Amino acid sequence: MAHAKLRPGGYYHIYNRGNNREDVFRSEREYTSFLERYAHHVAPSVDTFAYCLMRNHFHLLIRVRPIDEWPNETPTPDRRFANLFSGYAKWFNAKHQRTGSLFGKPFGRIEVTDDAYFATLVRYLHRNPQRHRFVDDFRDWPHSSYHALTSKKPTRLARRQTIEWFGGQTGFQTAHYERLPIEPDFVDHDFESMSE
Repeated sequence: MAHAKLRPGGYYHIYNRGNNREDVFRSEREYTSFLERYAHHVAPSVDTFAYCLMRNHFHLLIRVRPIDEWPNETPTPDRRFANLFSGYAKWFNAKHQRTGSLFGKPFGRIEVTDDAYFATLVRYLHRNPQRHRFVDDFRDWPHSSYHALTSKKPTRLARRQTIEWFGGQTGFQTAHYERLPIEPDFVDHDFESMSE
């Protein structure tokens, strides 16, 4: 389940965490650096619908674009994610004078197979900081895609497609307050409990 092959046209929930629950984001600059590297390494071959970065783990919801939409001679999506993780880890390690792997291997990836799963996963990602008690209200967490999706400012996210999944902005925002299914099977069973 967690290691589905990233195939062109497929929708995926991507997630990973720091080794031994270690924080992978310790400052505002590190959240920004990760997203900048994501934009460089991964975004050219995927559509990104939603994300949430937390201190020691993160979640992404993506669609791998068809091969004919990739830049020329681009690496595979798996290789692009590997480049993201290794590049960020080298920068992070140099900054904090640490050595060794920063992220878990292999990274988690689960195929998103239907509309209901997609919509529930978007809400799950955005509400995760509240679930982990990082904030009292998920809207106060600055490192998720929620505000970019509810804004009219330019974004690299596939905002229009994401909002349309909920029937528009009102539906999108209302859905974030609806009760989620009990224990949705979005990650390996030990992942969330090990990520607090």
